[in-house]
Amino acid sequence: MAKPNPTDLQKALKGVSYPADRDSLVERAKDNGADRELVDQLSHVKKGRFEGPDDVQKAVYKGK
Repeated sequence: MAKPNPTDLQKALKGVSYPADRDSLVERAKDNGADRELVDQLSHVKKGRFEGPDDVQKAVYKGK
């Protein structure tokens, strides 16, 4: 699975209130019209709670 474009990830998570859990990120991405691959990538990150956007990017791009 290819990693999402950082800009697309930011757009998908627009409006998220942190800290946020993985399910909230997935729902926000769907609401923001993210493509299915990006939503799938978010739903499979191993971490369950995120303190901010940098935390999400680390999990998505490093697989943690």
